Amino acid sequence: MNLDRIEFLSWMERIIERFDLLSQHISEVDKKRASVDGEELLDNQDILQMLKISGRSLQRYRSSGKLPYYTISGKIYYKLSDVHQFIRDSFTARLTKTPAGE
Repeated sequence: MNLDRIEFLSWMERIIERFDLLSQHISEVDKKRASVDGEELLDNQDILQMLKISGRSLQRYRSSGKLPYYTISGKIYYKLSDVHQFIRDSFTARLTKTPAGE
C-alpha cells in the first residue's frame, strides 16, 4: 500500500489535531482536580493505591489520628502534604524501633 505525500500529510494533520484535543482534555482534568489553597487533595482510592494498604488499615490510621483527613460533602479527603508527613513519620518510627547493631 503506497501513500502519496499529500495523503500522508493529511493523515499527519489529523493525528496532530487529535493530540491537541487530548492535550486540552488533560489540562481540563488537571484543573478540575480537587485542591484546597493550591494543595492537592486525595480521596480514599488514591491513598489505598499510593500506600498499597487495605481500607481497614486506612480507617485505623484515620481513627488513631496518624493520618489527618477532611470531610467535604460527606466524602473523605487527605492533603498530599499530610500523606507525605505520615510516610516520613512511619519511616522514623521504624528506624527508632530497630535495635542497635542490626
